[in-house]
Amino acid sequence: MRALVFDGPGRPLRLMTLPTPVPSAGQVLLQVHACAICRTDLHLLDGALDHPVLPLVPGHQVVGTIAACGPGVDAECLGQRVGVSWLGGACGACAACRDGRENLCPDARFTGYHLPGGFADYTVAAADFCTPLPDGPTPAELAPLLCAGAIGRRALDLAGAGERLGLYGFGAAAHLLTQLARLEGRRVFAFTRPGDAARQAAARTLGAEWAGGSDQRPPEPLDVAIIFAPAGELVPLALGAVAPGGVVVCAELRMTDLPRLPYELLHGERVLRSVAHVTRKDVERVVTLASHAPLRASITAFSLDHFGDAFAALRAGKISGSAVLVP
Repeated sequence: MRALVFDGPGRPLRLMTLPTPVPSAGQVLLQVHACAICRTDLHLLDGALDHPVLPLVPGHQVVGTIAACGPGVDAECLGQRVGVSWLGGACGACAACRDGRENLCPDARFTGYHLPGGFADYTVAAADFCTPLPDGPTPAELAPLLCAGAIGRRALDLAGAGERLGLYGFGAAAHLLTQLARLEGRRVFAFTRPGDAARQAAARTLGAEWAGGSDQRPPEPLDVAIIFAPAGELVPLALGAVAPGGVVVCAELRMTDLPRLPYELLHGERVLRSVAHVTRKDVERVVTLASHAPLRASITAFSLDHFGDAFAALRAGKISGSAVLVP
């Protein structure tokens, strides 16, 4: 098979020919049909994630069909279309796992970081951490739901039921969350990089009633703000934009340090919290919704041969929505 291989920070991804992996006990072999690129993949390549298992095939928004089963896996699943997300394994026994918070498991293993990822023709994954996918949407359309969609769903749940929702950073997650929020009857206010007229127009097209730069104040106080950009300097701006009792959720895996926060920004029972990864339930909820609701990612597809173009476009902010690698 062909696969993109990461050897460590500062080294370029290499497109290589490797032996097709063989699933071990509890695993399945997936023929990959699409794998979306996440900003976390950029963090990995830049060395911002500690101790990846190297050499590594990255990619954690994987859509494929089950091509083979390892020992202990029911062969009836052969041919089934499934998705593999960032959370690739958890112990199942710790307090967090028993409480339904497997995303906080101290022994959690992550796809495309500790475990083989989906920037390849084939990959292996734990059968218990594969999510059955609905018919209808294409693999490229489904792939961003597995991380961008799921993290948005979890962030919205943690933010609460506020009607006026502000989204800071209008990338793949915000594209999907705007649609989801509008389906729930929420009002969306989108914040982009200052002067980014194209993304502001995209936000309005998807249903945002206001869109402007992150340096602007919304036309009215927000109930909830979710930050999808890795910029700690947005936290004081978001706290200043929410009304008393409002909630600000930081939804990035990595974020630059927060600047000094004057207490008055937090006063008034405002809440500041983070999202740590996703659970299988978060993924299941989003893909189930996509089976009967018009929830679609805006995608730009690239072949494995053109992976360099995909990563360059994503870094340069030229992708509206999600970049997806299609073997």
